[in-house]
Amino acid sequence: MKVVDFIKKKSEILAQAQHQFQLKEWISPTIRDYWTEFLNKANNTQLASWVREHPLRPLGNDNAEAQPKAIVLHPEAQALLIELSNHIGQEIHVGEWLEIDQQRIDQFAEVTMDFQWIHTDPERAAAESPFKTTIAHGFLTLSLLPVLTESVNPDEPMYPTAKMAVNYGLNQVRYPYPVKVGNKLRARTRLAKIEPIKRGLELTKEITIEIEGCRRPACVAESIVRLYF
Repeated sequence: MKVVDFIKKKSEILAQAQHQFQLKEWISPTIRDYWTEFLNKANNTQLASWVREHPLRPLGNDNAEAQPKAIVLHPEAQALLIELSNHIGQEIHVGEWLEIDQQRIDQFAEVTMDFQWIHTDPERAAAESPFKTTIAHGFLTLSLLPVLTESVNPDEPMYPTAKMAVNYGLNQVRYPYPVKVGNKLRARTRLAKIEPIKRGLELTKEITIEIEGCRRPACVAESIVRLYF
């Protein structure tokens, strides 16, 4: 049969609004076999198999066992959660000034094996550096977060009811301005978020490390701390 005749016959069937299987009955056995094989292959694709194995459940009929279990907080953790929730978005700490001298910079270079001259060679820095003096490593400034935020003071713990405070990591760190030798730094902390976790609380803090007498900060970081009770 010619293609033109085939198309013409198909158009007539559709125009008469007859059942779609009339076309299947009309076509030759060979074409019908190809059509059946095509449908079988389509039904056997990975996507079709996945859909058959994972049927959609009606809304509102979710299995209760699939729901995450509610976190039961220790009473002291619950009390701290209520207390700190009232301070979200507020500044919760301003630290003391800490001077960064060359000895501290050199000691950090020894520990990290970072002896780049802009940090450890005052004479060359005075002659070649645009800052005309040595500057602290960015990671040195970052490593001072515990002492600058006074979170490691054993005599005056920031969260005395917690058994343990753990540095869980950082979401973001930037160093807007270099710390020159002799500069003094201090940290300002704002509580951004607090969430209950298993056996404790997770605090997200936005920390800005200021340079005394400088408009731009030395470091801006989002720190994650976990408290366990």
